[in-house]
Amino acid sequence: MSCSHRGVIHVAGIIDAEEARLLIECGVEFLGFPLVLGHHEEDLSEEAAAAIVDELRDEATFFLITYLDDADRIVALCRRLGVSTAQLHGPIALEEVQKLRASRPSLRIIKSLIVRKDDAAGLLDEIDRFAPFVDAFITDTCDPQTGAIGATGKTHDWDVSRKLALKSPKPLILAGGLHPDNVAEAIQKVRPTGVDVHTGVEGPDGRKDRAKVERFLREARRGFAQIAGAVTSA
Repeated sequence: MSCSHRGVIHVAGIIDAEEARLLIECGVEFLGFPLVLGHHEEDLSEEAAAAIVDELRDEATFFLITYLDDADRIVALCRRLGVSTAQLHGPIALEEVQKLRASRPSLRIIKSLIVRKDDAAGLLDEIDRFAPFVDAFITDTCDPQTGAIGATGKTHDWDVSRKLALKSPKPLILAGGLHPDNVAEAIQKVRPTGVDVHTGVEGPDGRKDRAKVERFLREARRGFAQIAGAVTSA
């Protein structure tokens, strides 16, 4: 997975192989499996996720999304799944990320930056500390009522994410409450390297909805094209 070029689009929360195939047919290149979670039930087993990766690895790039905070366990789970990218979405010590980087240098590491009220300074400090050891950051929303991090369906203060994008020496991916009706605006406001969507493209049954996915992709690409044009004309 390359996080270095602008316009990356992640879809997270893959339920089964049928859903993965639908997303690939729509043109999604990066698909995430949330496993070993804090506040959410897992959508599928590790065995099922590994089988999907094995079947479709030539058609898309799959990555792990996890709340694991132990480097050895993260490496082991990535190996079981057959993925080369780990998105660290829960609290994790800097020492564990350093250990993860040292033990598997080829692993691409995406570190979450969870946007809470009045915590921009803390997130800026987190960027300074973790940037030497990760490949990208992802901003996401914390639900203050449930404590859930990610897959909340709620947006956060995009002005904070914009500050983080400007500060970060590594690519920044925007997540949190994105859907087809707001993704282009979010891209224009934050100017991230990529975007990530989960519940925003699901239907009432909790499965990814083809029409929503296709419209999200169109709107996200429109947003990225608009900021690319703005940069070119500046």
